[in-house]
Amino acid sequence: MTSVSVKDLRLSFGQVTVLDQLNLDIQEGEFLVLLGSSGCGKSTLLNCIAGLLDITDGQIFINGRNVTWDEPKDRGIGMVFQSYALYPQMTVEKNLSFGLKVAKLPQGEIDKRVARAAEILQIGPLLKRKPSELSGGQRQRVAIGRALVRDVDVFLFDEPLSNLDAKLRSELRVEIKRLHQSLKNTMIYVTHDQIEALTLADRIAIMKGGVIQQLADPNTIYNAPRNMFVAGFIGSPSMNFLKGEIATGADGKTVFVAGGVTFSLNGYRAGDPLLPGRKVVLGVRPEHVAVDEAAAGGELHEAVVDIEEPMGADNLLWLKHAGHTMAVRTAGSRRFRPGTKVRLSFDMSLASLFDAATEERI
Repeated sequence: MTSVSVKDLRLSFGQVTVLDQLNLDIQEGEFLVLLGSSGCGKSTLLNCIAGLLDITDGQIFINGRNVTWDEPKDRGIGMVFQSYALYPQMTVEKNLSFGLKVAKLPQGEIDKRVARAAEILQIGPLLKRKPSELSGGQRQRVAIGRALVRDVDVFLFDEPLSNLDAKLRSELRVEIKRLHQSLKNTMIYVTHDQIEALTLADRIAIMKGGVIQQLADPNTIYNAPRNMFVAGFIGSPSMNFLKGEIATGADGKTVFVAGGVTFSLNGYRAGDPLLPGRKVVLGVRPEHVAVDEAAAGGELHEAVVDIEEPMGADNLLWLKHAGHTMAVRTAGSRRFRPGTKVRLSFDMSLASLFDAATEERI
């Protein structure tokens, strides 16, 4: 069953169109992440769903009800912002209960909801404290709890972890995932952090210029990107791109040629015919390149180590190969000196081919 549905949504500010003919269906209980760089329209879309922005055209449905012109408080949503937006003079308990008191719920119901939120988020011992006495992670838990007590079906998160340090982000990311698994509510989460997107989402909508570039599960987004923008945006470091063309090898099989080097395409499943002479870009992720060992069905190619970056569990090598600079991920126990000659092999079953003109996946 569809929980949130956006139909032909358009939002303009004067002559500037921010979102145009955008359509999106989010299923009941789904965790959807809107991912993109600053200015791509992800927070704008979330604010349209929340009712914080009046759309120019289109419709928004929540649980089958047209809420296009409803006030935010009447849409049945709970929202968590990037800033904690807590009342500094109130205790945690009063911050959690304030909205419920304004809505004139019975005190017994308010106490029940606050206690439930405090238990789920493990903030029971903090209820009598004020925000100034809390850490950043604790404040964000309270902000989430304030949305949680509303007992709604749809939660909206607008970059809730961006103000926290790396360790706290990691901890709260786990808490949010656990929260979703426990509540099974529909959650729409905005972020520019691809790690948050890949670890939290059931599906990811990658946005650019107000347009959804690809909407799919994290595995598909990562291993079968729809175009070069998605391929380059996801992954750290990003996918390696080698410009070349399709050709016919000496054995009559289809190959990829770049910088005078021929690559076998054995294992690659193309959606379109690979015609000789077609200009293409081969994309391969750093972890899908093997150093000094043949990948499944892959041949070996010579390369030279330019820079090594030790990263603990693994090492990142920057190599010169076929006229390109490539990033390759290796085990942390292996070390390579700059200038060392190595041999590479590519796992073509996990590679991507893009048309050089359209940048769309082949």
